Amino acid sequence: MSDMSMTSFDNARPANAQDLAGQPNMKAIDNARDPIGIILEIAGSGSQIALDVQRLAECAADADPSVALAGQVGSQIKVRVGSGWLLASVRNQKQDSKTPGGIRAAIDFLGEGDEERLTGRIHGFRRGVTSYPTPGSLVYPATSEDLRQIYASDGRSAIQIGKVYPTKDIRASLYIDAMLGKHFALLGSTGTGKSTSAALILHRICQHAPEGHILMIDPHGEYGAAFRDSGVVLDVSNLQMPYWLMNFEEHCETLLTSSGADREMDADILAKCLLQARMKNRLAEQMGKITVDAPIPYLLSDLSAILQNEMGKLDKAGSTAPYVRIKSKVDELKADPRYQFMFSGMLVGDTMGEFLAKIFRLPAYGRPISIIDVSGVPSEITSTVVAVLSRLVFDFAIWSREEKTRPILLVCEEAHRYVPNEKNADGSSVGRILSRIAKEGRKYGISLGLITQRPSDLAEGVLSQCGTIIAMRLNNERDQAFVKAAMPEGARGFLDSIPALRNRECIICGEGVSIPIRATFDDLEEFKRPASEDPSFSHLWSMSGGEEEMVLRTVQRWRAQGR
Repeated sequence: MSDMSMTSFDNARPANAQDLAGQPNMKAIDNARDPIGIILEIAGSGSQIALDVQRLAECAADADPSVALAGQVGSQIKVRVGSGWLLASVRNQKQDSKTPGGIRAAIDFLGEGDEERLTGRIHGFRRGVTSYPTPGSLVYPATSEDLRQIYASDGRSAIQIGKVYPTKDIRASLYIDAMLGKHFALLGSTGTGKSTSAALILHRICQHAPEGHILMIDPHGEYGAAFRDSGVVLDVSNLQMPYWLMNFEEHCETLLTSSGADREMDADILAKCLLQARMKNRLAEQMGKITVDAPIPYLLSDLSAILQNEMGKLDKAGSTAPYVRIKSKVDELKADPRYQFMFSGMLVGDTMGEFLAKIFRLPAYGRPISIIDVSGVPSEITSTVVAVLSRLVFDFAIWSREEKTRPILLVCEEAHRYVPNEKNADGSSVGRILSRIAKEGRKYGISLGLITQRPSDLAEGVLSQCGTIIAMRLNNERDQAFVKAAMPEGARGFLDSIPALRNRECIICGEGVSIPIRATFDDLEEFKRPASEDPSFSHLWSMSGGEEEMVLRTVQRWRAQGR
């Protein structure tokens, strides 16, 4: 022990013979029960402590991995307060010759628990601090048994996703109701295992809730292979999303090509003609008065005919250009084979109930997730398709409030595409509806899951609405700063380690965990993984054969605009 431990730790209680009885590893017991430092300064959320260099060296050789990491950045330490323990994480360290022991460190308080009389371990852990220690209080390493008690489930429904770092066997769990009830975000740079980790979390949710209702927007066609057995995969070949489900704003995004004053004129004309087309349906006749946003089927040919008829009514002073623009676009969408999944003449029937049941998994029949693969959707209307699907989730939740609540989880991969910040915003309807879901969705039983590698490109208010943030390695400093600002708690010691995380490691903060944790995700079986692995250039470039046929098949699909 150093001079510091001889002078400042006089109050430390050495382990007695009764404590050590039946314990095979005396050194581990000594390290766990001997202090490693003292409190120097107390503040509301964190404090300054002095750490003994020699004690840290002794702990580093301990068999308990939690004790071995004691005092290091991101590790947990504990301080006795009254008859209980206060748990804290180490945020940073610096050498200081004026500090007893030689190291000065900042800590963040995480929560408190009671002390087991026989073992001295923490139990009954709870978040928050009711009583603070005083300067001079001794600092002890948190053991794996302490962490086992802290991370143990408190009886709430939870899914296990991996192991708590640095332990070898303590399971990391997410409280499913708390995580989904207040939204969550999964963040990580490309190549960190983000897609596989997202698939793991969704698989665990599906196993836990086989009658759930999960809708995932998949922009790259990655997740279909991972959920063929536990859900349904809908793409341009079988989505069959009726065009008339679009509201007026989405119709404008799809059918109007003008801008400025011309666009306002075109929008007025479209509103008038679209309402007339919807009024031709018998459903509208039965309902009496309807709005232009009402999801009532209409014929594209009726819309074209009404546009033609209105154009014929114009006097010589009127311009026919707006009518021609809209009608040309309608005819173009009808004729283009790429848009048949949405604008086919076969989709004119009233299939709204069947379509909602299909995409929301009502009933689920043990396959609670629907993967909407939009990789085959023409890029010009991809954001509109995502907007329609997202709005249907929101509107369904609002109009079904009189019924038994059926919570829906909407998961959006590449979320920065659809909810961009002001600098990248294009004024599209998808950004507005996803922002509204983030702010208001939980009131109506909608959970939002955002997955992105560029959190700094997300709209600022959206990430702050996520109660649980799962942060994998982020290489970009702007992204790191953005995540730290949005984190629900001030566990800065954890957050500072985000750039140093290994693949498949993450920091989890917020409502879904009892305290912030660093965890390693479980391995996922091969057949449950998304098709997102990077190609092996060295392996694939050492093989040959069949290239001519492959090129011909590719050209055929290319020309047919199908996959």
